[in-house]
Amino acid sequence: MATPTVAANAYASLARMMERGGAEKASLGGQAAAGPSFSALLKDSVGSVLEAGKKSDAQTMAMASGKANVMDVVTAVADTDVAVSTLVSVRDRVIQAYEDIMKMPI
Repeated sequence: MATPTVAANAYASLARMMERGGAEKASLGGQAAAGPSFSALLKDSVGSVLEAGKKSDAQTMAMASGKANVMDVVTAVADTDVAVSTLVSVRDRVIQAYEDIMKMPI
């Protein structure tokens, strides 16, 4: 399980990634596409992980002040852990796919 400092740094990194994603989208201009772009799907996924982390933090703070149930906190932290683990797994698969493509002969 991650320490609170590591989790806070991870959430801050996700927030910075989300802000940069919006700036890059604005600089690309309005491209017409048939469906959602990969970057939009990725941004939504990272945003959902960030929201899960914020919910977990809010539940933890509420429990510290005596306003939340321990079970709610455990559930929120577990949901965040699953979301972050899934995001890391997807990242690892994307990196592996990129490396496989780079090894292909031309």
